[in-house]
Amino acid sequence: MTVGLFKDYVSQTRKPEGFLGKLMLNGMNSGHAKMADWGFSHLPQIDPKSAVDLGCGGGRNAGELLKLFPRAHVTAIDYSELSVEKAKEYNQNMIAAGRCAVQQGDVSNLKLPAESFDLATAFETIYFWPGLEKCFSQVARVLKPGGIFMICNESDGTDATSLKFEKIIDGMKNHTVEAIEAALRAAGFSEVTGDHHPSKPWITVLARK
Repeated sequence: MTVGLFKDYVSQTRKPEGFLGKLMLNGMNSGHAKMADWGFSHLPQIDPKSAVDLGCGGGRNAGELLKLFPRAHVTAIDYSELSVEKAKEYNQNMIAAGRCAVQQGDVSNLKLPAESFDLATAFETIYFWPGLEKCFSQVARVLKPGGIFMICNESDGTDATSLKFEKIIDGMKNHTVEAIEAALRAAGFSEVTGDHHPSKPWITVLARK
């Protein structure tokens, strides 16, 4: 793969489009599964009636939410039309059953009702959000009082590999746990806690509204 093609391919992580975007989405569901499951293990004992997965990519994590919380309705949101298409395909049975909805959206201006979700998740996506505090405020707006927001990233904001990709991918910004926690508190969240994987640069941050 040429340097130019490689850059074009990895840049699809921001907003998958076209043939390269389809390749990227196919890899996202399987490639991020272990990290996402590690993130899910941090959720407290809750029984949400409604959840939203922000930056849903290929839809795998929305599907996992549906399995973890069999009484919940899950809304999956992504900026990319191609991601929305893929996530709908992945969760078509649950959509048909009325338990899942997938739609295009912008996390900096969510077109969702205020105080309508018990749980919000964001896997491998906040790197591309246009201003953490602004976007986190949008998440806080759509969460019910006491609702939980979980962020899970492969990068802790300091690992060499991710910093390399930050230089390649336009609009990408890696964030440390400390920066994420500070932005969450500024956006109105409380009880903010972070965890770092013992052997990988993976991080999970939980916050309660």
